[in-house]
Amino acid sequence: MAAPKKGRRSPGGQGRPGRVLAFILIAMVALTGGMFASGHTTPRLGIDLAGGTSFTLEAKNQPGRPNAINQTNMNTAVGIIERRVNGLGVSEAEVQTQGGRHIIVNIPRGTNAKQAREQVGTTAQLGFRPVLVSTSGAKAPEPTPSASGGSKDKGDKSKPSGSPSPSASASTQGRAVTDALKASGPSATPSASASPDGKSDGKKDDQKAPTPSPSATDMASLQKKLDAVDCSTKEGRSDAAKAAANAAPTDTIVACRKDGGVKEILGPVAVEGTGVSSANAAFDSQTGKGWLVQLKFTSAGSKKFAAVTGQLASKAPPQNQFAIVLDGEVVSDPSVSTSIVGGQAEISGNFTQQSAQDLANVLSYGALPLSFDVVNETTVTAALGGEQLNAGLIAGAIGLALVIVYLVAYYRGLALVALASLLCSAILTYTIMVLLGPAIGFALNLPAVCGAIVAIGITADSFIVYFERIRDEIREGRSLRPAVERGWPRARRTILVSDFVSFLAAAVLFIVTVGKVQGFAFTLGLTTLLDVVVVFLFTKPLMTILARRKFFASGHPWSGLDPQRLGAKPPLRASRRRPSATVDPKEA
Repeated sequence: MAAPKKGRRSPGGQGRPGRVLAFILIAMVALTGGMFASGHTTPRLGIDLAGGTSFTLEAKNQPGRPNAINQTNMNTAVGIIERRVNGLGVSEAEVQTQGGRHIIVNIPRGTNAKQAREQVGTTAQLGFRPVLVSTSGAKAPEPTPSASGGSKDKGDKSKPSGSPSPSASASTQGRAVTDALKASGPSATPSASASPDGKSDGKKDDQKAPTPSPSATDMASLQKKLDAVDCSTKEGRSDAAKAAANAAPTDTIVACRKDGGVKEILGPVAVEGTGVSSANAAFDSQTGKGWLVQLKFTSAGSKKFAAVTGQLASKAPPQNQFAIVLDGEVVSDPSVSTSIVGGQAEISGNFTQQSAQDLANVLSYGALPLSFDVVNETTVTAALGGEQLNAGLIAGAIGLALVIVYLVAYYRGLALVALASLLCSAILTYTIMVLLGPAIGFALNLPAVCGAIVAIGITADSFIVYFERIRDEIREGRSLRPAVERGWPRARRTILVSDFVSFLAAAVLFIVTVGKVQGFAFTLGLTTLLDVVVVFLFTKPLMTILARRKFFASGHPWSGLDPQRLGAKPPLRASRRRPSATVDPKEA
C-alpha cells in the first residue's frame, strides 16, 4: 500500500495564509496612502448631496424653421447636452426637458460652472465658408492657422502643403477693403462648384453645384455691415456672432475671428458641420506651435472638402482661405495651396489645451438641432439631500447594529472575524470611491449610498455561508482545522454563484437605466466585487490562522465552534473499525 505524499493539503487548503493577509493589508495601506496623496479624503458628492448649479435653457425659433421646436428635437438636444457635460469629466449630471421649450441642466458642485455653461449653450453649428475679404485691426493678434490633409507628406518640404505660414493670411485695410470687394465682382464667391481654374464643370452633384455670387446691392450692404462691426470688443463680437449664426447656409455673412480684431466677409457654406465624423484635441509636437483640433470627415464631407480646397488653391490671398465658423464666430481661417484629400484636417490658432479640448468636445457630439438661450442660472443647495442622507445613514447604522448583535449572539467568537471582514470591506470601498472621483468623475449620490447599505447584507451573507459550512463539518465529527479547509470549497462555490447573480443584476441595471439609478447600480456592483476579494483574501486566510489557536481549536463555548453546542457526532476515527478485527464467538 503506497504511503501518502508528505505535505499534501486537504481540498481547498491554503498553505501560507499569512502572505495572503499581508498582501491585502498592503493593498489597503497603498489605497489609503494614494487617497491622502491625491489630496482627496472624502468622496465626490452628487448634486443632491453637495448642491451645484442649475441652468434653464429655452429653445428659440430659427429663421426658415418654424416647426423646429418639437419633442423629437428636444429629446435629441437632451442627449447631446448630456454627452457634452459628461465629456467635461462631470458625473451624475441631470439633463431633462421641462415643458415643450425648456431643458433643465443640473451640474454638481466642483464643476467649472462657466465652462459648463458654454458647453450646454453652444449650438455647435459648424460650417466651412470661403473668405471673400479679410481685414485686421491694428492691435489684433495674428494667429497661425493651418489645415492639413490626410495624404500630405509632412516630411517633404518641396511638396505643396496645406499648412500656411502666418503671412499667407493677407489683409487689406482702410478704403482698400471696399476696392477689393468691388474689384472681385461676381466671381468673388469661391465655392466647391468650381474646378481649380475657377470654371464650373457643369456637374449637378452635391459637391459641384454652382453657388450664386452676391449682387452689387448685396456687396454694398455687406460693406456697410463690415464697417459697422466692431470685432475689437466682446460685445461687438457677440452681436456679430448672433447675426451670423442666424443667417442661412446660402447667405454671405460678416463675421469676427474669435481671437478678436479681425473681421471678414464670408461666402456661403461650402462644407457643413455634418460632414465631420469626429474631432479630438492634440498637441502639435512636430512644430511645437501649441494645441490644435484634428478633424475627420465623413465620405461625403471629405469629397466636398477636397473640392473646395482645390478650388481655393488657385485664388490670391485672402480668397485662398476658408473660414471655419462655429456658431457665427470664425475659429480659424487657414489658407491652402493645394487640394486637401484624405478626409482629415486640423484647426489651429491660439488654442490652449482647455480651449482645444472644449472645441473638440462640442464637435465630437454633434450640433444641437435647436438654438438655446440660458434664461436662468441658479445655485442648488444640498439642504434636502443632506437631511435625506442623515436619515439614510441613521437607517444604515441601525441595520448594521442589528447585524452585529445577531452575529455576536449566534456566532460569538466568529463574530470578530465577520466584523474584521466588514471593516476591511468598508476601508476598500471608501478609498476606492474617493479615488474614483478625480479619476472617472464618480459622484456619490443618495441611491449610491443605498447601494452601499444594501452591500452590507450581501457581504455578511458570504461570511454566514462560510461559517455554516465549517459548523456542518464540525457536526460531522471533524476537528476545526480540517473543518475550515473542507468547508471552504463548498462555501466558495455558493459565494461565487450568489455574488455573480448580484453583480449581473447590477450590471444590467447600470446599462438600462440613466441618471441617479446608475449610481445605485455602480455602487452595488463595486461592493459585490469587493465582497469576493475580501472573502478570498481576508476571511478565508484569517480563519485558517485562527483555527490554529487554542481558543478556537479547542471548541471554547464562546468561540462559536463548541462541538457539544453544535450537536457534533462522535469522532469519525472512533466509529471506523476494520472487519478483520471482529472475532466471532462461535469460532472462539
